[in-house]
Amino acid sequence: MTESFESLLERLHYRFSEPDLLEEALTHRSVSERNNERLEFLGDSILNFVIASELFVLLPNETEGGLSRMRASLVNRESLAAIARQLDLGEHLRLGSGELKSGGRRRESILSDALEGVMGAVYLDGGYEASRALILRLFHERLRTLPSAQELKDPKTRLQEYLQSTGKPLPLYEVTAIAGKAHEQVFRVECSVDGVPTVTRGEAGSRRGAEQEAARVMLDKLRCGQGRR
Repeated sequence: MTESFESLLERLHYRFSEPDLLEEALTHRSVSERNNERLEFLGDSILNFVIASELFVLLPNETEGGLSRMRASLVNRESLAAIARQLDLGEHLRLGSGELKSGGRRRESILSDALEGVMGAVYLDGGYEASRALILRLFHERLRTLPSAQELKDPKTRLQEYLQSTGKPLPLYEVTAIAGKAHEQVFRVECSVDGVPTVTRGEAGSRRGAEQEAARVMLDKLRCGQGRR
């Protein structure tokens, strides 16, 4: 095990009996056919089970839908990449020259996949309890500060529920512009509600994202009374 891996092991609080597993977990497919994709598959399954099991115990009165939203808020590319950055995982990745030049050490998809690969490697090396302990250490703060199930509903859902509760019709979303190249498009969307003079706008890299932003702004304005005549 190299000295650079030693620093990572200290942050993981885990010692491998088979160090090659860690090396494989940190190897991107751009380097070798022996890479972290299979370990990522395994780690993803273990991670989802451990978090689901923990939420089931922590939230005994939560519905299935609420538990699903809670898990999704914890287990996603953004949160995994953030944890990977805290571990400085990017500095230990084995990447091909193309990925290195394009900033692969900082890319969310590569970081999150590698972290799941590490979880899979720990499972193979030390068993379920070792992998569970690692996951709970990494997610400790996030599990300690869980948001409410209502907060986790997306803005479009929250806006719809608010309008239904106040007797207003459902919102309408209209794409007003699409700019940029095919792989870097920016969508602009307007959200309107019949009988409400306010029209709100959202902009994002996807139509859904732009709709969510427009819905969020509309909901904020309605709650503040700015959408009333």
